[in-house]
Amino acid sequence: SFCLFLFSRSSAKLVAPLGCLVSRQKHTLPDLPYDYAALEPHINAEIMQLHHSKHHATYVNNLNVVEEKYKEALAKGDVTAQVSLQPALKFNGGGHINHTIFWTNLSPNGGGEPKGELMEAIKRDFGSFANFKEKLTAVSVGVQGSGWGWLGYNKEQGRLQIAACANQDPLQGTTGLIPLLGIDVWEHAYYLQYKNVRPDYLKAIWNVINWENVSSRYATCKK
Repeated sequence: SFCLFLFSRSSAKLVAPLGCLVSRQKHTLPDLPYDYAALEPHINAEIMQLHHSKHHATYVNNLNVVEEKYKEALAKGDVTAQVSLQPALKFNGGGHINHTIFWTNLSPNGGGEPKGELMEAIKRDFGSFANFKEKLTAVSVGVQGSGWGWLGYNKEQGRLQIAACANQDPLQGTTGLIPLLGIDVWEHAYYLQYKNVRPDYLKAIWNVINWENVSSRYATCKK
């Protein structure tokens, strides 16, 4: 069967799990590993419910629809249609990838600082945890419009990097960095609680970062 790689050969490792177009299961909305109210007071239940059950669900549904259209275009050999569908595949595929990571990056038992290898790498590449936190916060605050702030791993250079992505562009598909920690700075992630004051949301989210998950992702990508 033919597998769709949404963005480029360099991103195939990230995107291939989205599935094969000829024989594949439809994408589904992942369950949260905690209740909608579990992250309060830092992120309230109403935001979590809307963010997960409405926004993420919409990306999943739209991704399934556009993949069916892409499958039809492939079967017909319609290259024009295939090209025209790429933006929707990138947006909805990226939205699904990003949010699937995001939910696991959060925990009601989160906050504090990472330990072990990840903490050593942060000190090596950013000088200190405080410097890292300040830089990722600044990059996330500075995203114009909608997007994400990321801590990623540059496998070729063997070091951590901070990056920002616009809209739902996935980190690995657009920069080559392996995503470890993503901070959603779309307004739907915080507006109901923090209004237009993005810095307040970013200050609060550090209290629920799941460093165990981020550390596990770091250990896996180093292999």
